Amino acid sequence: MRWVRPLSTRVEETAETLGGKAHGLLVLLRLGLRVPAGFVVTTEACRAFLRDGRLPDGLDDELAAAVTDLEASTGRRFGGSQVPLAVSVRSGAGVSMPGMMNTILNLGLTTGATAGLAAETGDSRFALNSRLRFLSGFASAITDLDVRRGTGDEEAQIRVVENLIRQRCGEPIPDDATRQLELAVKAVFSSWDTPRARTYRELHDIPHDLGTAAIVQTMVFGNRDDHSGTGVAFSRDPNTGENVPFGEVLFGHQGEDVVSGRSLTRPLRELADREPAVWTGLLDALSRVEGHYRDACYVEFTFQAGELWILQVRPGRFVGGAAVRVATDLADERVIGRHEALLRISPRHLQHVRTPRIATTGKVDILARGLGACPGVAVGRVATTADGAVRMAADGPVILVRPETSPHDMRGLAVAAGIVTARGGPASHAAVVARAMGKPAVVGIGDLVVDVAGASVRAGGRTIGEGTLVTIDGTGGEVALGSPRTVTTTADVHLRRLLEWADDVSGDHSERDEARRLDAAHAVLRHD
Repeated sequence: MRWVRPLSTRVEETAETLGGKAHGLLVLLRLGLRVPAGFVVTTEACRAFLRDGRLPDGLDDELAAAVTDLEASTGRRFGGSQVPLAVSVRSGAGVSMPGMMNTILNLGLTTGATAGLAAETGDSRFALNSRLRFLSGFASAITDLDVRRGTGDEEAQIRVVENLIRQRCGEPIPDDATRQLELAVKAVFSSWDTPRARTYRELHDIPHDLGTAAIVQTMVFGNRDDHSGTGVAFSRDPNTGENVPFGEVLFGHQGEDVVSGRSLTRPLRELADREPAVWTGLLDALSRVEGHYRDACYVEFTFQAGELWILQVRPGRFVGGAAVRVATDLADERVIGRHEALLRISPRHLQHVRTPRIATTGKVDILARGLGACPGVAVGRVATTADGAVRMAADGPVILVRPETSPHDMRGLAVAAGIVTARGGPASHAAVVARAMGKPAVVGIGDLVVDVAGASVRAGGRTIGEGTLVTIDGTGGEVALGSPRTVTTTADVHLRRLLEWADDVSGDHSERDEARRLDAAHAVLRHD
């Protein structure tokens, strides 16, 4: 059995073997978009690893051959002291599990390769920063700790992370790129079975025996210079479904900084002014992927020295009113037919169409305002840690309030009625997980301070203790004290039109609730 496949348009296998992320990369390649060169270690290899407790026989030789091919196609040397090749190693299961498994960037930046990168670019700080990012990500993956970079002297921080790894693992990170790659693949495969990943699968009814692929790609350095960066983009607004690009970007950073929420992102539209060529390329990419999937889409991208690369694509998976608007708009644009538009909307979507909001009339004690990341209203008592949320949830709804969230918070996110973070934007871990779970979320509250030791939260010059009752509005981004009155929006024109199409299909124009109208149309369409 072969365990490795190239990222090539010649590969025809399904997402079950390649993982959804790698399968999406093949779509991008077939659409003629720029994708970093690389290869994928299949889900079959992961299942063998989980079954036997070791990488399968023959994989080491296949990895070596794949790296040799990558060196030939890039003109770089993996771990080399001159023109070094660095790679990313990312997880990618057949079913999307955002933020639940490991990613390691800049792998192959050994001591010699880091010096070589500094010599090649003339920028030793960039090279050291890239190595620090590699070591921190590697340490997080192999120790399952949330290892964070600090600020200041990169060399001093590198020594701190290296000492941490020695203490936890009893040996240093190998200064050999081939050995690093082997350990990284093991770490990605092992992350399939972490408690947070198992919790996520149980919440979403995902089988535990699928396994994940490991995607290895040439690094594109978003931290290279002022004309480099990283971001995420939806082809349409995931909150409303409006046909405008939506997302966020970080200049001079790598992708982990967007997802973690620890860095202040900028609105996607700022790309148009700062990097017009990148912006034009991104709009073209969004148009192509929408044309392929016939749906709103999500992409992750990096640009280095003004050159755009697409790193991931998937359908947008909008919910509620946004899903309804996208379906009706695509029908109006003649991308899909009305019957398909109806079948794309489920009763679950209808449950979230009429979005609750905190009422603007009457007295509302607003504690803080941030960015609405997932629509809806949630009421609960403040918990400042994941463990605290689990404990408090036994006695009633909780709102998990964190500086930012990470996969280590998964148990708390699972039980929380709503999520609030001080940092992060629409593509941060908290926002992505909240949308996947359909939980109201507010992110990016600039003056919010979470004092875990003091079991309190401070915002707007006021301090409240853990256990305080709050209400959050995931549309407007408000966090209010107590339980203010809420209102529910009325059906908009897009929902009314969709339900009129449903009645035309079923032939029944009598007064009924919305779910029955949609179900009746589904029954006719599926019978036909």
